[in-house]
Amino acid sequence: MFSLSYPYALLLLPLFILLYTYKSQQHRSFYMPHTQWLKNKPLSKSNLDTFLLWGMLSFAIFALTSPVYIKRIESVKSDALDIVLALDTSGSMSLYGFNPKDYNQTRLQVVKEVVSGFIDQRTSDRLGLVVFGTHSSIASPLSFDCHAQKQILKGLHIGALGKSTALVDALVSSIKLLKESKSSSKIIILLSDGEDSSSVAPLNIALKLADKYHIKIYTILIDKTHSNIMQLIAKANHTPRFEAKSKADLEAVYAQIDTLEKSTLSYQSIAIPKPIYGYFVLLSLLCALALLWVRRDREVF
Repeated sequence: MFSLSYPYALLLLPLFILLYTYKSQQHRSFYMPHTQWLKNKPLSKSNLDTFLLWGMLSFAIFALTSPVYIKRIESVKSDALDIVLALDTSGSMSLYGFNPKDYNQTRLQVVKEVVSGFIDQRTSDRLGLVVFGTHSSIASPLSFDCHAQKQILKGLHIGALGKSTALVDALVSSIKLLKESKSSSKIIILLSDGEDSSSVAPLNIALKLADKYHIKIYTILIDKTHSNIMQLIAKANHTPRFEAKSKADLEAVYAQIDTLEKSTLSYQSIAIPKPIYGYFVLLSLLCALALLWVRRDREVF
């Protein structure tokens, strides 16, 4: 789509036409052309002169209108979610049997595979990682870089932060990542296979912080039938609590969470103007140079 910033500049063109016509009439009134000169002058050269002259003027005037080419781009505005994945790396995550199809896999190995698949599905969201054992640590800040998150996840190993379970401390660390977030949805997915055994922070403080910053907490208990603390967290946060007895169950849990928490996308058209007057200036200059070349052997332009 093309547009002219100063279309009134085009009025110069008819003005030049009037002046040219008036000048031509003056020449016919005051000068008697030599018949022999007219006979010998090549007509094609005269026509080329006129064509180049008016091409030069026309392109120059069109450049004055400041033409722009408007390119429309469909942009996607995403209302991204901020999600923190809090993962248990305590000693009990070294137990086998969580994946009936591969008994040589530890609980943590299965969790890493399933969570990696979940990360692949959240390309429009910011993800953060918190890992915990005896202590809790932020493994990655909130980021859109899914590849980096998966690389960090791949490097996790059992007992990296001790063999006990600081589940509430992990919750507090996750809240620290999310409290400054401007996202409309802030989510913690807390995964563990047991009760808290080494946290310093009290649970009621962690829950009050989650409520203060409007953070939703999904709890996932793996390979266990019950956990008091996970039940308390889910009840206080008014969110469903999930249990997974196998890898297939865990995949289903993350798939369900993925369905519950979706980013919203909106589309809008953006007009990007690109000035193109330079092309017409260039064409005008080329016509002027060509005109000089054609008339190089004559004294009068």
